[in-house]
Amino acid sequence: MRSIPLSLLVTVMLTCASVQAEEQPAQPSAPAAAVDSQVLEQRLAQSEQLRNEQEASSAVQLQRLRQENQRLRLQLKESQAQAQPRLLSEEQTWFALGAALSLISMLFGVLLRGSRKTRREWIN
Repeated sequence: MRSIPLSLLVTVMLTCASVQAEEQPAQPSAPAAAVDSQVLEQRLAQSEQLRNEQEASSAVQLQRLRQENQRLRLQLKESQAQAQPRLLSEEQTWFALGAALSLISMLFGVLLRGSRKTRREWIN
């Protein structure tokens, strides 16, 4: 005779035990069900009213934010229109500074040389 595996036997026993352990919920009595339905209807009405109020307040807030956004866009356009464009870009500014420094150095060198007409030579 063939023996049944122990794991299969344990699984069947646990399944049977859990099926027997389940109980059917008792049917509520008619007056209690009526009271519960009234309470649920009241809660439903309150939650719908609260949701409608929140939707209205969010719509008002959304409209206010849109108006503020439009106002800020207009301010940005006005400030950009009033701002004068830069005369030189950053690269041009550095180039101009380098050129000015070169000219100043040349002038300073000429002034330091003075009116000496003798030629200076290096002695070897």
